[in-house]
Amino acid sequence: MPRLARGAAGAPRPALLNIFNRLLDHYGPLQWWPAETPFEVCVGAILTQNTNWSNVEKAISALKQADVLTPEGLRTIEPDQLAFLIRPSGFFNVKSRRLKEFIAWFFDRYDGSLERMFAIDWRDLRGELLKVRGIGPETCDSILLYAGGQPTFVVDAYTRRLFHRLGMLNERADYEETRSLFMANLPADAALYNEYHALIVEHCKRFCRSKPLCDGCPLASGCCCYLVKPKQ
Repeated sequence: MPRLARGAAGAPRPALLNIFNRLLDHYGPLQWWPAETPFEVCVGAILTQNTNWSNVEKAISALKQADVLTPEGLRTIEPDQLAFLIRPSGFFNVKSRRLKEFIAWFFDRYDGSLERMFAIDWRDLRGELLKVRGIGPETCDSILLYAGGQPTFVVDAYTRRLFHRLGMLNERADYEETRSLFMANLPADAALYNEYHALIVEHCKRFCRSKPLCDGCPLASGCCCYLVKPKQ
């Protein structure tokens, strides 16, 4: 992912542009999401709710070993067996139901074909996905962006924390308000959205934690945490 140039046609607001370039310079391209297939992304997006990625990887590995990480495999597996396999991801009974409901909708609406699903306008598909029980905005946008390559920005707690500390979001900004900050000011570019969100996640894991680590942070100069940090 190249740096974005100021003044280019459709360039995002300078502040967002500057943040992206500084993060990209610091971390380099991250090329998120870690999955072998688009369908695996869909499953991972549901499993990652309320847990960390290392737990999701264990659940994904168990599904692969059982040879059920396919639309038909998840359609036919018994809910209790599915719950057992995805146990490492936490809330496994709830997530088993959510996967089953997603798969039921997927076959009913698109005959189990991601190609058919992603062939429709992504805005219409977003509306459909949000009506599926257990598919919230973050999961929905993750499926659209990372599995379908559609230009919708994924927002999470890291995004809200970082951009509140940078003075660009109200502390109580909700999902859609946060998402609109990026959608209204960045080009509609799935590759850019992919890389930007991955950089945000990486940065918040390393520096912008609940208790921030300001030393060495590439965004420290514009962050409220650094500005109010007691002088040594």
